[in-house]
This record gives sequence, structure tokens and C-alpha cells, in this order.
Amino acid sequence: MPEGIGPVPPEARRSGNVTAHPFPLAGPLLVSVRRFADARGVFTETYSRRDFAAIGIPDEFVQDNQSMSVASGTVRGLHFQIQPHAQGKLVRVLRGRVLDVAVDLRAASPSFGQHVAAELSAENGLMMWVPPGFAHGFVTREPETEVAYKVTALYAPDCDRSLAWDDPALAIDWGLAPAEAVLSDKDRRAPRLADLGPAF
Repeated sequence: MPEGIGPVPPEARRSGNVTAHPFPLAGPLLVSVRRFADARGVFTETYSRRDFAAIGIPDEFVQDNQSMSVASGTVRGLHFQIQPHAQGKLVRVLRGRVLDVAVDLRAASPSFGQHVAAELSAENGLMMWVPPGFAHGFVTREPETEVAYKVTALYAPDCDRSLAWDDPALAIDWGLAPAEAVLSDKDRRAPRLADLGPAF
């Protein structure tokens, strides 16, 4: 299921229709929600504050964001906000599929600089919880992929930061060569981890 530093362990937390699968790296969660299908199609309750708090995501979400990437191979990230406006993100795919990645930037963490990754798609309905202290990014694996994410802090330009998606020190297998990636100018100029300085 997830890709990155290892498989999801069998332990999972459940509440209502929501299940959280922890990664070997503490903090991020892979979240699945029950889907109800009939002849008309599918219904899903994508967020319940009560159930998400019960699985370990008690944070209040204050803003919803959505992106549409035209080309397969579009990389968005790695992005994060520093204090006092650090963001947690709950990420899901509305159309298409992505490889979703979270990199640990917590200076005191034993997993500093390590990452987790999982494929999120409209078909599998999985979500990734990326807590504050992590850089987040994704690469699209289908054209016209739409991604939606809830965040725990408002966008703050003065606290907005980026980390180089292709930094060899991160050892992320994005599934494409750097020359094939579709990038913004901001992401093309992002510093490597060694040049980032303390973030959290």
C-alpha cells in the first residue's frame, strides 16, 4: 500500500467509518473511509471531526485548498509553513492519482530527513494526514488530476517555505526523471535539505 520507508504495520485505529493506518515513521497517517455503493454510485463521508479526533487527528481545519494538474508528472512540493503558522494537511484525490510524500523536518526527531509515501487516487479513496513539522508534496500519475486538502492554519506568505523535491539526500523515488517533471519556478529553485537550516 504505502511506499517510502516501509510497509504499513498491521495496527490501525478505527472510529465510525474511518480507519487510520500508522506508518513506521511517527506522525503521518494513511486514512481510509468506508464507501457505500449501490446502483446509483458511491457515497462517502470524507470528514467527521468526532471520528478523526478519535483516530488521532484532533486538529481544527481552517482552510480548504484544491489543485488541478493538467499533465501527468506534475510535481507540487515539497512545501511547508514554519511557526507560528505551521500547517497540518489532510490530503485526498478527487480525480486521477498521485504519489503523495511527507518528509520529516522536525530537528529533534530520530527520523529527521526521512519520508513516507503512498499512492492516493480517486479510485482507492485513501487520504494522507501530514502533521505540522513535515514538508509535503506529490507527483501526478494521470493527466488532469485534482487534489483537495484541508489545512490547520491559514496561508501565511511570510512563513511559506519549500524543499527541493529531487534532493538526493531525501532518497525519494518519484517514479520519473528530474528532466520529465513539470515544475513551478518556485519549486525549481527550492533549497536542498542541507541548505535549509532549522525549520521546526
